[in-house]
Amino acid sequence: MIHATEHSAAALGESYRMTFTVSEHSARHMRRILRIYLASWGLSGLTHTAELALTELVSNVVRHVPGRTCSVLILCGPDGLRVEVADDCPRPARPARGGELADGGRGLLLVEALTDRWGAEPTATGKTVWFECHRT
Repeated sequence: MIHATEHSAAALGESYRMTFTVSEHSARHMRRILRIYLASWGLSGLTHTAELALTELVSNVVRHVPGRTCSVLILCGPDGLRVEVADDCPRPARPARGGELADGGRGLLLVEALTDRWGAEPTATGKTVWFECHRT
């Protein structure tokens, strides 16, 4: 189980990185961590969008990554928020262009629609999928 406790803003830095083995319920815990950091950075206005996008990226790890291990990086920058989810699965992350009645495959399309920028980059062992939300 992932456990996050409340922290004072002074105790939180400008970034957070952790490696997780995720399950169907992990996104809930990661959203809580994200909310704590966004509040401490004065970016609470990005909470809904960032939580939804992070949930989609974590869901993709649960569905598509053998072993379900990923690293999450949350960064506060001058323009706003950047979140990266890295895994060791070499299969590229691409938005599905399935039919309207398909059971899945729309997660990255949702990330694309909600965030200001997103992308996926191959790494030596897998890939990093990221999104950015600008300050409002």
